[in-house]
Amino acid sequence: MSETLVATDHEISTELQQFDEEARRHRADFPVLSREVHGKPLVYLDNAATSQKPQVVLDALHDYYTRYNANVHRGIHTLSEEATNAYEASRVKVAQFINVPSQSLIFVRNTTEGINLVAYAWGRKNVKAGDEIVLSVMEHHSNIVPWQILAHEVGAKLKYFDIHDDGTLKMEDIDDLITDRTRIVSIAHMSNALGTVNPIKEIVEKAHQVGALVFVDAAQSVPHMPVDVQALGCDFFTFSGHKMCGPTGIGGLYGREEILEAMDPFMGGGSMIEEVQLQYSTWAEIPEKFEAGTPNIAHAIVLGVTVDYLSSIGMGNIRAHELALARYMIDRLEEIDGLTVYGHAPERGGAVSYILNDIHPSDLSTILDREGVAIRAGHHCAQPLMRRLGTPYGATARASVYHYNTTDEVEIMINAIHKARRFFG
Repeated sequence: MSETLVATDHEISTELQQFDEEARRHRADFPVLSREVHGKPLVYLDNAATSQKPQVVLDALHDYYTRYNANVHRGIHTLSEEATNAYEASRVKVAQFINVPSQSLIFVRNTTEGINLVAYAWGRKNVKAGDEIVLSVMEHHSNIVPWQILAHEVGAKLKYFDIHDDGTLKMEDIDDLITDRTRIVSIAHMSNALGTVNPIKEIVEKAHQVGALVFVDAAQSVPHMPVDVQALGCDFFTFSGHKMCGPTGIGGLYGREEILEAMDPFMGGGSMIEEVQLQYSTWAEIPEKFEAGTPNIAHAIVLGVTVDYLSSIGMGNIRAHELALARYMIDRLEEIDGLTVYGHAPERGGAVSYILNDIHPSDLSTILDREGVAIRAGHHCAQPLMRRLGTPYGATARASVYHYNTTDEVEIMINAIHKARRFFG
């Protein structure tokens, strides 16, 4: 942390002081965090959108392209064998990180592709007219639009969990929502806008009782908390690398092996075939069946380095740090007259959404940017949620933390918000 970031006079606990010390050590791993924006030290609080990348990840990417760049699974020369071994070793690491069998982990570009793959390859074969798909009003558009497309194509019905005012799901409606007509429930593990952590195990138990599957959008949970997919018991699970200190363009999709085996491919092309005849083809084993064409080799390899990095810190430690910092942030925000925080779920993550008086979130974000503070402003790809919350302008400001953020940075944001209040009168 730059010496120009002066510690706040606001009282902080011994626990938070310890987390701050750890965060300052971790910050040295991230080159971008030493830069300035508009002459001010960068305060990066947009981690729910994408995280910053540590030097070890950047070095691994450089190492691949300078030492063993080659296509995988197709060559017997040394570079190809080295690339293939690294690619598949990364798959094993990532699978272990979320506790799934490596053959059931498919490399995808991101969470969005993972959801679309299942909605297309599983949905069009298994969801029929009159069937029901259950979502929630807090979902990211990526976990709404693919299911809307499927429902409109086949004549299925979409049903939605509503939320309480604190941002938790109305679980009292579960018996009305998940019925014998339900084919799949697709739900966020953690809300990108409210930070709410949803009760996945309870939803899985109910869905499985009626023969339905459960898809978990884990874009916000995998980067920020320990996750054991087998303990959750879900049928599909997907996440993005770029939100967890990894590169863009890579992520993972888990599916239960017997379900993946029964699914048709998402795309056709090289690598995903066993044999091609003029009139028909047969498919490769999973996971190759769903990885057509040349994959994002470099970033898949580096994703393995990323989970090594996170594991060296400890996901439990990251979780504890973020919870303490998010609670501190909420307390400080709620001391500001005219500011409303959305989302007070007892179990939550580090994303905090708020509105200041009648100031448009985009205007607030612009003022904060001039102070070096990077937050997100808008509907956060969650327009149904914004309407449900009744937010002014259909948007909020959102600050989201990671293990490299500190209370000093929260204070800089708080001071910038006060400056915005004075500016707008």
